[in-house]
Amino acid sequence: MIQQLTRVLQIFSCFALVFFFANGWVLAGQGENLTKLYLVQMPFTPPPQPDFTPGEDATPAPEKLNEQEQERLGSLLPLLDGNQELWAIGEFVHFGKHSVPHLLKALKMPGPRIRFNAVETLSMIRDSSAVPALVELALDPKEESKVRSHALRVATRLDPNEVIPAIAGMAKDPNSTIRNTAVFEARYVHRKEVLPIIIGVIPDPEKYVSITARDSFWILTRFSGPIHDWEISTPEKRKEWAKEWWDWWEENKNRFDRKAAPGTSPESPANMDVS
Repeated sequence: MIQQLTRVLQIFSCFALVFFFANGWVLAGQGENLTKLYLVQMPFTPPPQPDFTPGEDATPAPEKLNEQEQERLGSLLPLLDGNQELWAIGEFVHFGKHSVPHLLKALKMPGPRIRFNAVETLSMIRDSSAVPALVELALDPKEESKVRSHALRVATRLDPNEVIPAIAGMAKDPNSTIRNTAVFEARYVHRKEVLPIIIGVIPDPEKYVSITARDSFWILTRFSGPIHDWEISTPEKRKEWAKEWWDWWEENKNRFDRKAAPGTSPESPANMDVS
């Protein structure tokens, strides 16, 4: 009994203390002479910055290579296929135009990886003297399709005016991947001669090749043709539709002999609604 009374008194004491302090805080909060609090930014000293040391410029390639350096570049060719291929590519790029004759030899070496990396290295060096060899490689029917396609891409970037024979030959290739690459790269060749080549690929048996040819022709001429549903088209339909491009070409080919006047670009045929 005494223990119960003690617990009751303790509980009431706790409530009394809570009420007393809470009432005191409320009254204190209603005073007029309260000290106002302001949030301030404490002084901050940033940590010391590390010393920056500018990198050193790479040693420029010599103007003329001696016999030892020429032999060294020749010995790097087999390394274009292997674990050190990136290092070998960097070495060829460092020597720049001096590496081009050696890389042209690599285009005829056994091993598609060597030839592919040689093409990629030539794209980094950006020497247009390599275009004839790249065109020859792109037209080689015995070469792998990925190497031929890459050779045409690089040659087009280096000198688009020299790749028209390659585009014309590859547009008739039995491999659909090669035909697609030919009409895709044709959009970067702003020459009148490529337009009939592209039209000749519009009735292609492969739908994706035909669509690529259509889009390339639109990029060069801004002619999209009548609206057709290319996604469900058949080779017979595409042959019929290609006549519309030939008719347009016969009526407009003379205007490509002069510079076209700037104007508003029409909507891409890929974005047109055929529903």
